[in-house]
Amino acid sequence: MIRLLPLPDLVRTGPVDHADWNYRPLLGMLQRRRFQLATALLPRPRMQRLLEVGYGSGVFLPELATHCEELHGIDTHASAAQVLGKLRPHGVAPCLAQGSAEALPYDDGFFDCIVAVSALEFIPNIDRAARELARVLKPSGRLVLVTPGHSPLLDWGLRIATGASAQNDYAHRRERLLPAMAAHFSVEARRQLPPLLGRALCLYTALRMKPV
Repeated sequence: MIRLLPLPDLVRTGPVDHADWNYRPLLGMLQRRRFQLATALLPRPRMQRLLEVGYGSGVFLPELATHCEELHGIDTHASAAQVLGKLRPHGVAPCLAQGSAEALPYDDGFFDCIVAVSALEFIPNIDRAARELARVLKPSGRLVLVTPGHSPLLDWGLRIATGASAQNDYAHRRERLLPAMAAHFSVEARRQLPPLLGRALCLYTALRMKPV
């Protein structure tokens, strides 16, 4: 069971923060599978420092807190205090920062693991973000990312299910994400949802990557 922040405690932090989708019928089941994919790829045993990039409302932070001694989160929104106020009653007290993955405010080699679930596709300069993620990760560290699929069929399904436009939200950054990551990381493990289907029907791809 993945430990998520309950629906009543979710803070809407921006127009693309759809954490409430995790609690919708059917759609919620698919959304929560992203977190299950990411959790399955987390390094073992329990880590010292873990960073979530694009923590949003903090919905995934309660689960991530069980996998590390020191939890950090970074996002571009200015609602860290509100999110922290919702997390503390659940025994979760991460160090939250406002900023972009394009210029991470951390020392070189600071983290044992970085997690990004449906977040990196929103970053304007993905190449710069990839360099920054590699910089703040220890040489022995791991990057765990989950990225949405991209095809006309999937984009049509998203619009029907939610009214959201993948083209407006992502532009062409989904297609550019994995090539940008490959310049700084190599793939150690890969999973997808649903398993064993082609790109046109792949909803999410999850990767555990190590610095090169």
